[in-house]
Amino acid sequence: MTSFTVKNDGNLKGDAEIWNNLKQAIAISSGFQRWQVEQLQSGLQIEQLSLDEQVQRYLRETLENLAY
Repeated sequence: MTSFTVKNDGNLKGDAEIWNNLKQAIAISSGFQRWQVEQLQSGLQIEQLSLDEQVQRYLRETLENLAY
């Protein structure tokens, strides 16, 4: 069994800033915008999700597709 250690070194603010910058960059990408259109055309109501939730879902689905 693998164990992980979570290190809290006070960089949470920096991590949040990095995530926000990354999230904004992903949100303006053509791939993300195409994904949003596809989701809406499929009848999914993603506009009810926060941008954070949408980006996480997009990244998860993208990684799942790459795994194939």
